[in-house]
Amino acid sequence: MSENNSRECAQANKVEVKGLDLFYGDFQALKQIDFSIKRGDVAALIGPSGCGKSTFIRILNRMNDLIPGCRITGEVLLDGEEIYGAGAIDVADLRRRVGMVFQKPNPFSKSIFDNVAYGPRMQGLRDRRRLAELVEASLKKAALWDEVKDRLKKPAHALSGGQQQRLCIARSIAMEPEIILMDEPTSALDPIATGRIEELIGELKKEFSIILVTHAMHQASRVSNKTAFFLLGELVEFGSTRGMFTHPKDKRTEDYISGRFG
Repeated sequence: MSENNSRECAQANKVEVKGLDLFYGDFQALKQIDFSIKRGDVAALIGPSGCGKSTFIRILNRMNDLIPGCRITGEVLLDGEEIYGAGAIDVADLRRRVGMVFQKPNPFSKSIFDNVAYGPRMQGLRDRRRLAELVEASLKKAALWDEVKDRLKKPAHALSGGQQQRLCIARSIAMEPEIILMDEPTSALDPIATGRIEELIGELKKEFSIILVTHAMHQASRVSNKTAFFLLGELVEFGSTRGMFTHPKDKRTEDYISGRFG
């Protein structure tokens, strides 16, 4: 492959991780990870508890920086720009471009409106009309607007668990990210709320790249087009979801998907 073609392929990847190792002190939590997604991909990360899935997605918006003794080697690129090291993307800008939704809904102790408006206000947006438009657009993209449009000044904690999680997604969307990381976003929700979030992911992928940590094999097969199987800090297999679930290349992947362990 020519140098120009190599550069074009690299630029086509929204996120590219090459030879990544992560250490907590002397303990190596991730080993030689190679991973890439393009715009519009939904990548599901599967594997047993403690295998490195959540650690990995936190690399992508530098949340591991907050952990003492954490050290990373290798390359992590966003649109071809380094996330770590000399000349890296500004961390505040990175966290705007890479949104995060956690396992349990974590709305602020504020109104529904103020939850969604919080990030843009912190970025300096003060125009009330623009804020109102942004809040409405974000809530619509999170499939929550019709349920809350008449009670935007009500406390966010008055919402149901599923609504709170969609509010957290709207809060992330309001920052106009390019990627949304989701760390088991439906594990604390009932089946109906889970279904709503899965439908929402199907809509969001039209505008965002999504990386989703999940323990549910059926969820991974329903919502993602790529799947990564992690085991003991290694990325054992990564490829198309359909291919992995029908013809896994590694015996360990087959054993995990078929329920022989995990």
